[in-house]
Amino acid sequence: MAGPAKTYQVLGIDLGLTRYTGTAGAAPLDSADSWGTVDLRVVAGGQGGLPQATTPTDIATVAGRDNLAQALTMRLLTVRGALGPLGHPEYGSRLVELIGQPNNETTRNLARLYTIEAVAQERRVTKLEALEVAPAPGRSDSIRITFSVQPMNDADPLAVSLEITL
Repeated sequence: MAGPAKTYQVLGIDLGLTRYTGTAGAAPLDSADSWGTVDLRVVAGGQGGLPQATTPTDIATVAGRDNLAQALTMRLLTVRGALGPLGHPEYGSRLVELIGQPNNETTRNLARLYTIEAVAQERRVTKLEALEVAPAPGRSDSIRITFSVQPMNDADPLAVSLEITL
């Protein structure tokens, strides 16, 4: 009888969209900074085909923990209801409602609430372990949301951080 599915099998594989940086350790930190940095990520390619004069590139993929970190980031940066026409009316978060609001305790508490709501929708997360929303250092118009979750079939928590410009 086979054991439980490996983490990368449970957490899935997707196209690489976010520019994140991982740090060594049991809980790697994955981050995206604000709304404008989400796009297809291009990496070295060249798996077959004709020889090219320049370095070939291809679309990147992410798997396992990196995929979950990206999925959480994308969920938080997507307007709740934006995927309704595709059959996912509850997908996303309400963080976009904070744009134009002052960077004060009330706004940061709403950001906490909206983050909790969005993370609770992710079926690959068994528990939200920590959540901090604070002013972004050196940026009075931005907040930094940092949280860690317990992924399915994984003993180590996953930490994610992103900055939102208000």
